[in-house]
Parts: sequence; structure tokens; C-alpha cells
Amino acid sequence: MTARTANDQRFREFKMPDVGEGLTEAEILKWYVAAGDTVADGQVVCEVETAKAAVELPIPFDGVVHELRFPEGTTVDVGQVIISVDTQPGAGPAAPEQAAAPEEPEEPQGRQAVLVGYGAAPSSTKRRARKQPAQQASSVAAAVQGELNGHTAPGVAGVPAAAEAAPIAPGTAAEKISPVPGTGQASISGRPLAKPPVRKLAKDLGVDLASVVPSGADGIVTREDVHAAASAATAPVAEEPVAVAGAPAAGAVTDFAARETRIPVKGVRKATAQAMVASAFTAPHVTEFVTVDVSRTMKLVQKLKADPDMAGLRVNPLLLVAKAFLVAIKRNPDVNASWDEENQEIVRKGYVNLGIAAATPRGLLVPNIKDAGAKTLPELSTALSELVATARDGRTSPADMSGGTVTITNVGVFGVDTGTPILNPGESAILAVGAIKLQPWVHKGKVKPRHVTTLALSFDHRLVDGELGSKVLADTAAVLENPQRLITWG
Repeated sequence: MTARTANDQRFREFKMPDVGEGLTEAEILKWYVAAGDTVADGQVVCEVETAKAAVELPIPFDGVVHELRFPEGTTVDVGQVIISVDTQPGAGPAAPEQAAAPEEPEEPQGRQAVLVGYGAAPSSTKRRARKQPAQQASSVAAAVQGELNGHTAPGVAGVPAAAEAAPIAPGTAAEKISPVPGTGQASISGRPLAKPPVRKLAKDLGVDLASVVPSGADGIVTREDVHAAASAATAPVAEEPVAVAGAPAAGAVTDFAARETRIPVKGVRKATAQAMVASAFTAPHVTEFVTVDVSRTMKLVQKLKADPDMAGLRVNPLLLVAKAFLVAIKRNPDVNASWDEENQEIVRKGYVNLGIAAATPRGLLVPNIKDAGAKTLPELSTALSELVATARDGRTSPADMSGGTVTITNVGVFGVDTGTPILNPGESAILAVGAIKLQPWVHKGKVKPRHVTTLALSFDHRLVDGELGSKVLADTAAVLENPQRLITWG
């Protein structure tokens, strides 16, 4: 047995698994162990955050932690080794490994084994073979700009290895390469070094990058350089300075950029942004509104709180709104559907997985209550309480957030009257519930203070036409206006 084989058997590596439905990366939020700690099979060693949830990862073997490969806050691709464990800590120091020819990594075939779901689908993207440059000089310049674009060529400091050794013949494209003033970096004549967003900014502002004096490292033109050039080009030339009372001094210009904070978009925020953009520009949204007197519902809430059958359960207006929405869907089952773009089919659902939008420290989460339409009021209350508590504690699993059919978002808790909610991708409707307020209302021919709220229903117009959407919203409002309909309609 070689030293390499012995070490491979002794030091076991744990790779980042796919903890969701085909997710490709996760961020390490917290390590619960350090190098030298003893771990046991099944012990949780770290917490990671995916685009859907925060998940704790257990180690699948016993031993002593040899190395943590990534620090907290690092986003790691699925399949990368995150921790190694010495499974034979009493065997002494590791044997020195013999040098061996590097082996080409094997390409994974199909989907890889995961903790949950089916794993990430293999990429079908193919890359064209790189062309050999005609002149080495253009390769050097391309490599420099390639670093800015995030495509560093192989070699030292971003310069191709062939370009470092090969001489440049006179009269070639090398004569068009000149050093940027004040730096040792090369740039292509007429094409200063700048990142693509900076180039776009210069184009939008009408600034010629060739005329901009770079201030960035290695002679790179920055956004501030472009803004400064644009300001200088548009600033009026005053023949004589004129003093203006109350005007700030010339050097008292506020640096707004220094007062900005940039936050990386990742995890739940990144997933939410992608989902909302995909939904808003895929499903044609229609939103309808209705204002309803919910005074009887508020009285029923108080009665249910005193009911022995609801003892120990959380009873609030949201519970009855959820029940009213479920009754309305039962009366109009065609609204509970999804759009299958690939097969060009509408999928009618014989179950209702009711999503509840929850604001958490990690961002917006929408876990759902499975088969909510089949639950009794006490069962629905229990499920709601568990769902919200789990979401706020950051313990919502990916399975809890998949498979939703419709959603409720309670914007009323923020004192907002209503809104135009965006559909959760793959769902047909979302109901926004506004704040419940005492307002003057005509009741039995007289103006009286009544508890009033506004409901807003957004729906996918590919699936739901105006008549169907209006019936669902009207039935929900009717139940809240007269909760006796929970019995007659339910």
C-alpha cells in the first residue's frame, strides 16, 4: 500500500452536498467545530445557507477534524470539499506522499448523490476551443483586459506563458501597445483598461475613455474617473469667480460615495430577486381589490379565543382569512392550478398547499402548509403557528418552501392598507391582506364605526380570467363579512 493510498483511507473528506432541489452552491454561515476537535458520525459540524433555507450539515464519519477548507461567509459550490477528518488520530503523523503524475479529474456522469432532491442537472453548455493569437503582443493586451472581465488567461500575473518567453517582432501589433502613464501596465492604443460596467457608464455619459486619466490600480479607469471627466466636460467656464452668499466653499464638496454601503446579493435575497423578476416578466399579473366590513370576523376571533376546543392555540384574524381563502378556492377550484410551459398544459391541483409570506432576518420566506384545504380550524391554527415560528428561527427546510399553489401575504401587520403582490413562481394566485381599522361604514342604513380592511388578489391571467379571479376574491370577502358562511359554504 502506498503512502498516498494510506493517507486517502485515513483522511476522509466531506464535500458540500446538494441540500435542496438541484441547488449548485451554498454559503457557510457558521462552523461548530475547529481543527483538532473530535467529531462523531451524525454530529452537526456547520450551518450553510442556500437560496432556499439555512441547513445544518452532519458529518458522516468519526474522527478528529484535520482541516476546515473554507472560512465562514464563503460561498462554496456543491461537490467541493469543505472539511477533512482524520479517522485514525492515534496512528501518528501522516506518511509522506510520493510524487505522482497529476491525474485528470473525472467528469461526473449524470446527477450526483445529494442529501435532498435530485441534485444539479449536468451542464449542457459547450465551449469553443480558443484560437491561437496571430501576434503575441495582442495576447498580452487581451490578457490584461481579460483580467478586468474576470477571464484571466493562464500564466504569470494574467500574461499567457507563451507571450512571456516569445520575442515580439518589430512592425507587429506590439508597436500599438503603450504603457499607461504612471504604471507598469500595458494597454491597447485607443482602448484604455476598464471593466465592462465602467465602459458602459462612459458610453452612457458620452465620455471618451481615451481622454480619461486613470486613477485605479495598474492604470485601470474607475467609475469615479468617468464621473470626474463627465463633470469637467459639462462644467461651465466662468471668466471671473463670483462670490455667492451662503454657497459652500470649493473644497466642501460632499463625497456621497463614501457614505454608501454595498451589500453582496446572495442567499435568500438573491433567490427572492431572481424569483420576483422571473415571475413579474413571465406571468401576466392582474390585481383586483375589495374593501370589506370584517366586524363579525373580529367578534368571532374573540369567541374562538374563549372556546375550550381552541385552548392553547393561536387565534387571530389571519387564521380566519386563511380559512376564508380556502373556502373560496373550494368553491372555485379552477383557480388552483399551474402553467406547464414545456408541455403547454394547465395543471389543475386537487390539493391546496397554502403559502404564508414571512418576513425573517434572512429575508422573505414563503413556506407552505401542505394540503391546507383538508385541515380543520384547530389543525390549521397549529400548522400556521409552527410554520411562522420555524421561519423566524431560520429552520425552514427546502421541502417546506416547495410545491406551493397559492399564497397569503399579510401586509396589514405593517399598518399598510393593501398592495399589489407579485406571484410566487409556479403559483396561480396571491392574496394580500391589509390593515384592519375602525372606519365609518354604512351598516343597516346608519353610518357607524366598523372594522374594515382591503383585500387584493393578484393572479396569473394565463390561468385565471377576470371572472374567475373576481369570484375568488368576492367569495373570500363574503366569508369575512359573514363568517357564518364558513359553515354553509365549507
